[in-house]
Amino acid sequence: MYKISTSNNQNKIIHRLKNIKQNKPEKKLTYNKHRAQGRNNRGVITSRHRGNGHKKKYRIIDFKRDKRDILGKVIDIQYDPYRNAKIALINYKDGKKTYILHPKSLQINNFIISGNNIPIEIGNALPLKKIPLGTAVHNIEITPNKGGQIVRAAGTYAKVIAKKNNMITLKLPSNEIRQIQEKCYATIGQVGNINYNNIKKGKAGKNRWLSKRPQVRGIAMNPIDHPHGGGEGRSPIGKLKPVTPWGKPTLGYKTRKKKKYSNNYILDYQK
Repeated sequence: MYKISTSNNQNKIIHRLKNIKQNKPEKKLTYNKHRAQGRNNRGVITSRHRGNGHKKKYRIIDFKRDKRDILGKVIDIQYDPYRNAKIALINYKDGKKTYILHPKSLQINNFIISGNNIPIEIGNALPLKKIPLGTAVHNIEITPNKGGQIVRAAGTYAKVIAKKNNMITLKLPSNEIRQIQEKCYATIGQVGNINYNNIKKGKAGKNRWLSKRPQVRGIAMNPIDHPHGGGEGRSPIGKLKPVTPWGKPTLGYKTRKKKKYSNNYILDYQK
């Protein structure tokens, strides 16, 4: 926590970056990403409360980990403005450099590798069928060779709990029990920056740097602007359940398709 010298710092908590170099990103692994700021191709706002923010470049992350059986060395750990996890810069023996998600406990000068027959060590990537039961994994593929799509946020990990009929059963961070093909790759370990949830921004300006604009409660609006609006003084919303500005149910309303193709792979959900 910050020393209380101004009102801004009174509740501010940040994560100190120990043993992390603050170098500029690798130039060949970045590009300027168009920032739509919540607007569609006609310039109409379709996602509210987005805009402005600090200038940033997108870092190209290697989610596929397709450099098989080539040893790579961690040469730097850096901040990524597009995700809450840190990223690690890897220099492979053939001279190529890539970014990967930084797993917890992976240090600078450590070595990583991906392939079929490799050690079960932090940062290594291998097929799910080669990973022992009870192992924590992240950056997991859903479709073989497509690259990791799930368990990529800071501090998250999934556990391998069963293997049967060419399918691997995982317990995801959401407590969902799900089956995934054994050919799919995953990375050993937990995603780093596990204290991200303890961060307190301390002031509204921090959100503006992150491209988040102010929000106004529907109950504070007029009836023409929001279904919750109107009334005398501090009145309730006047409806059985909360709704969006367009009258659709919100706050707990399930939007997942009932006949989605992946329903057959979801076995259970444990609270």
